[in-house]
Amino acid sequence: MEKRTFLKSMALAGFSAPFAGLGMEDWLGAVKNVPATELAGEEVFWEGIRGKYALKPDYINLESGFYNIIPKDILEAHIQHIREVNYQGSYYMRTVQLDNRKKMAAKVAAVTGCPDDEVILTRNATESLDLIISGFPWQAGDEAIMAEQDYGSMLDMFRQVERRQGIVNKIVSVPLHPSSDEEIVELYASAITPKTKLLMVSHMVNITGQILPVRKICDMAHSKGVQVLVDGAHAVAHFDFKIPDLNCDYYGSSLHKWLAVPLGMGMLYVKKEHIKTIWPLLGDGNKNMDDIARLNHRGTHPVHTELAVSDAVDFYLKLGPQKKEARLRYLQQYWTSKVRHLPHIMLNTPAESERACGIANVGIKNMKPADMARTLMEKYKIFTVAIDGNKVHGCRITPNIFTTPAELDVLVKALTEMG
Repeated sequence: MEKRTFLKSMALAGFSAPFAGLGMEDWLGAVKNVPATELAGEEVFWEGIRGKYALKPDYINLESGFYNIIPKDILEAHIQHIREVNYQGSYYMRTVQLDNRKKMAAKVAAVTGCPDDEVILTRNATESLDLIISGFPWQAGDEAIMAEQDYGSMLDMFRQVERRQGIVNKIVSVPLHPSSDEEIVELYASAITPKTKLLMVSHMVNITGQILPVRKICDMAHSKGVQVLVDGAHAVAHFDFKIPDLNCDYYGSSLHKWLAVPLGMGMLYVKKEHIKTIWPLLGDGNKNMDDIARLNHRGTHPVHTELAVSDAVDFYLKLGPQKKEARLRYLQQYWTSKVRHLPHIMLNTPAESERACGIANVGIKNMKPADMARTLMEKYKIFTVAIDGNKVHGCRITPNIFTTPAELDVLVKALTEMG
């Protein structure tokens, strides 16, 4: 979409300047008929969206993967939730707390396409996935399969279960640049034996941003009688999908990442038939073994963060899942396309659009990732994170919808000069 065309459409809608104090609905209404892929690179539009965030000017934040800065509207709503819970005190905790938690879980279930009775809220993806790993009905000698590129906390829990319950962990290594989906599916398939009970796979590999063919892996595993646990920490509200379409048995995610819920919120999906077989992380008195609430005992915790789930979901849906995904893909491809050909650059993320979205990992030959990250921050004022292990050596670059191409141009300049 040409800039003049966009500006004309804004003028016809009665808008004289980007955002100009407009509400989200008005700003989005002016482009309701513009395809998401055309809008992805329209900076006048995204200037308005950027205005919904309070961003620290001291550095360029390209580390949205750990925690997404939340929009100002969600932040203000969260503060109001804190005030209200404090205002009501124990009355709130003893009367409507659990009902509200179920309502918030239902909103997450709707976004991810799941039945309400198969989703609970947790504190993060680590809690969600570790609950399944530790609570799975293991027997000594059972085998579990995972990848060395999976998140460290999950691998640690598998090692703990190996020591405590005598299971056998089999670790594969996901190629950085697979030739096909079938190569990845076969990698997992070749590790399965008659003793394999659970396979864990990352929907989006956290250190590289690679999107794995989860549905194909799940179908293969099920054909061999193996259940599948999916680490979706970076996937929910990053790119558009529905969990049931993956055909997995369990799915965990962190909602304070791409859904932009305040810190300390995650979700867990458990297929109905498996709920009764999983041991809770914390003891619970619920005698109904088919009720997913029996896996959700959490003790006293910051319940106001749960209430902010509704605000975050509303913001995400107003913006539009397709618009967000298209923007994140556009930003990643914007900078990677400018450096992928450079001889001193190592792109640790596939080039194919279906194998990545907003996250990518880049390394510089003969430079340690820690030194790379330090130089990016000290010399170029770019904040990112170094990844150095599990066959990945570079910095994870994680822009967000508020990131501008001008900021990514600084990254491109830095990567070019650092060679």
